Amino acid sequence: MSQVATSYLQTLEKSLYDLVSETSTNLPKDVRRAIKKAKDAENAGTRAAMSLDTIANNIVMAEDNVSPICQDTGLPTFKVKTPVGVNQLEIKAAIKNAVVQATQDAKLRPNSVDSLTGKNSGDNLGDGLPVVKFEQWEKDYIEVKLILKGGGCENKNIQYSLPCELEGLGRAGRDLDGIRKCILHSVWQSQGQGCSAGFIGVGIGGDRSSGYDLAKEQLFRHVDDVNPNEDLAKLEEYIVEKANTFGIGTMGFGGEATLLGCKIGVMHRIPASFYVSVAYNCWAYRRMAIDIDVNTGEVTNWHYQEGEKITFRDEPKSQEQSENKVVELTAPISEEQIRELKVGDVVKINGRMYTGRDAIHHHLMSHDAPVDLNGQVIYHCGPVMAKDEEGNWTVKAAGPTTSIREEPYQGDIMKKFGIRAVIGKGGMGPKTLAALQEHGGVYLNAIGGAAQYYADCIKSVDGVDLQEFGIPEAMWHLNVEGFTAVVTMDSHGNSLHADVEKSSLEKLAQFAERVF
Repeated sequence: MSQVATSYLQTLEKSLYDLVSETSTNLPKDVRRAIKKAKDAENAGTRAAMSLDTIANNIVMAEDNVSPICQDTGLPTFKVKTPVGVNQLEIKAAIKNAVVQATQDAKLRPNSVDSLTGKNSGDNLGDGLPVVKFEQWEKDYIEVKLILKGGGCENKNIQYSLPCELEGLGRAGRDLDGIRKCILHSVWQSQGQGCSAGFIGVGIGGDRSSGYDLAKEQLFRHVDDVNPNEDLAKLEEYIVEKANTFGIGTMGFGGEATLLGCKIGVMHRIPASFYVSVAYNCWAYRRMAIDIDVNTGEVTNWHYQEGEKITFRDEPKSQEQSENKVVELTAPISEEQIRELKVGDVVKINGRMYTGRDAIHHHLMSHDAPVDLNGQVIYHCGPVMAKDEEGNWTVKAAGPTTSIREEPYQGDIMKKFGIRAVIGKGGMGPKTLAALQEHGGVYLNAIGGAAQYYADCIKSVDGVDLQEFGIPEAMWHLNVEGFTAVVTMDSHGNSLHADVEKSSLEKLAQFAERVF
């Protein structure tokens, strides 16, 4: 290989690494402006307003630390356009090298897991990963788009086959009004589990796979652009306006901001099928794109740079409502302490907590715990970890994961091991709620995506068990100070999540009548 060719590939790999790092750590300008607009519109002193304060603070910390905005850096999806004759194999190899390096540097969490064995590859490579899709075009430069879409919001994607019956909305037919109902329903069913307030991309038509691809493609559009199709432009505006009357709000706490953007694309379909596919994205809307010189491999242009950049550095902070009780807890926690907590109370935790996600919960159903969990706190979190110069583990990002995945296990595990508090995001279901009431437990909702904010609360990593499950799924022993979360499910049978779901369904039903 010539020296020129080697230089090109090295520069190309560096450009792609910079794309990955920037996407993971620094929100684009258009996303920042959307969050600022939501923050300004929220009622002061509410849980939603305080959540938006935390989100703004987290954005600043991620940019300053050059660390992941959210610990779930998702499944990297690259879309590449190349001039005719450009070697796409070289580009794909450079992308893989950049992803491996970014994982080693803790810009990405190792998220690639063998679907059959559960083994984590450790470097974000694996069969089919990262996702790289190529397209040729007539322009003389390379365009590379990247989206990092975490599992919490990915799990709230949804696809409808028209005609269908929708809860709260009734029949959705094969027309624009049926499409409208599907999109409204998609926002409602996400609740706070996808880290609202969020963004959605919608694909109308195609088959099941191309419809979802079209929906995700919409997420690369600018937040403030206008759809060239007049009907779809009106529908996009309508969806955002009406979705923000649902009262779901930031993190599902209730409030004014439920949806920050809606982008809709359409493609032809076969007569027998009519799909509406929705790709939901959390507030941590991590997508970026670059143009690359085809001869040098250098970045010539960064996308999404138009307009004002909101820094959030001098934003006023919302004050807590006076009726919100703030309780400090240190594990081991007694049942009496838990029984005193009510939905809406703010809890600040000091001392020890343990992480536990899907693999840990599955493991504990049939095995003993590696530590004494009686009176302890379990944190639904898969952190981004790195080792310092002395070889000690440090936490680079540590926000909560979506808790509902643990619903089949959580109540049984709490009673089996005496766990008193569970921290996560998005709430849990009736089985867990019943166990909290019976056993004397509490569910604490942390702010989804606020990975830097919570990492700052972690003062040391005191140990790790079950590391064979991979870094995200291991049980990390964390020493924390002032780790703040909100009681959203208490030991008296109360659930903020169930209340918001019920009230928002009533508001959704107001839009059942034909509009388009």
